[in-house]
Amino acid sequence: MSTAASASLGCVLLLAACGPTTGADATTKHTPARIAEAPAQLPVQHGKGSKMPDDFNGDGHRDLILNDLVKKTSHADDPGIGIVYGSAHGLTPGASQLLSPAKQAAPTKGRLPAVFDAEASCDLDKDGFTDLVVSTDPPYDGQGRPPVPLQLLFGSPTGLTGRAVKLVVPAKARFGNDWPDQPVCGDFDGDGAEDLVVHASNGQLSYLRGPFTRKGAPRKAGAPIPSPGNVPTGPAADVNRDGYDDLLVRTAEGAAKSAIVLGGPAGPTRTGAVLPTGLDVALGRFGRGKALDAAVGAMGETSLRYDLPTPTARGTLTSPGSVLDAGDFDGDGLSELVSSGAELRVFRGRTTGLSTAGMITVQPPARGTTRVLAVADFDADGRADLAVRTYRGETRDTVAVYPGAAKGLVAPKPSVTFSSAEFLAG
Repeated sequence: MSTAASASLGCVLLLAACGPTTGADATTKHTPARIAEAPAQLPVQHGKGSKMPDDFNGDGHRDLILNDLVKKTSHADDPGIGIVYGSAHGLTPGASQLLSPAKQAAPTKGRLPAVFDAEASCDLDKDGFTDLVVSTDPPYDGQGRPPVPLQLLFGSPTGLTGRAVKLVVPAKARFGNDWPDQPVCGDFDGDGAEDLVVHASNGQLSYLRGPFTRKGAPRKAGAPIPSPGNVPTGPAADVNRDGYDDLLVRTAEGAAKSAIVLGGPAGPTRTGAVLPTGLDVALGRFGRGKALDAAVGAMGETSLRYDLPTPTARGTLTSPGSVLDAGDFDGDGLSELVSSGAELRVFRGRTTGLSTAGMITVQPPARGTTRVLAVADFDADGRADLAVRTYRGETRDTVAVYPGAAKGLVAPKPSVTFSSAEFLAG
């Protein structure tokens, strides 16, 4: 978890410098605004470009991506991807957009895809507007190399508009006959442009250097690069603060070992720390040193590795969940760890490392299965906010955003709640 580059790292993981800080407690600054009270549809604010992650319309405010929207009826087709645009006051559910295969996907051999899922986001063409990498299901007869399933939707002053283009993965950058998927954004060569890494096969990754053209082609792509695993995982982060984004690579889906692959002038080619077996990994500055730390989630226990890429301290944390996210909720420059499973808990970052002392449990506003959508500073107050989603079957859900707080880590009540069913209105 988690949606993903050095700019993304600043807001998703560390968040201490994402917007002006305020001395007021966030719990007193927000009035819940429910979707039923909002206008049916608000215009998307026009932007001029920004360096904010997930800012598709470039207005300087972070937006929210939602996959797996609820459906009008059970077993109906997936409607597409939902985008909720941000504002100076945080997310504005009324300013939303539905990205559907019928309107936004590029056809293959005259056929539109049925699958249309957001995979990664970053400014691929370096124009100041975040772009979206989408996974599709192009037709394939099982013979030879499969087609590239990834498509690019480019941001603009009015958001994500127009048709997607297919990502170009040159033949020389591919290896084997696996699907080229699992995209991760990051500036791995330190040139200021966002690159993409995608899965190849048999311990190889395809490395595509940005910026990308509006036809989906990278600036440069060489032979596949060797990797300690087959599953590149985002978001990328500059774990050792050397100016190059680094990549987390897992050996397999599910419970598996993973490794930090260090970026450099040649891209992500040097294997750093090897992490223990787990179901999920979160990177953040949890408190031990100057470099980033890793939390590896497993059933009932989280393994900690401090000061990457060569850990100097280790530890464990008793945790009810194996799905992990990280962000600085109280604005002190240290990351908190969010553990989700049967319960949703937030562990405070301290100069001595993560601890169960000061841990809080977040109570979702509805019953059901709750998962973290994003940890990001949506209201630009210098503190991370926690966006969660509670499922109650295929046709009902509740999305809630809990503001970060100087005291208590997150506000006890959400500032915004809505349902992804609103994307299906009309």
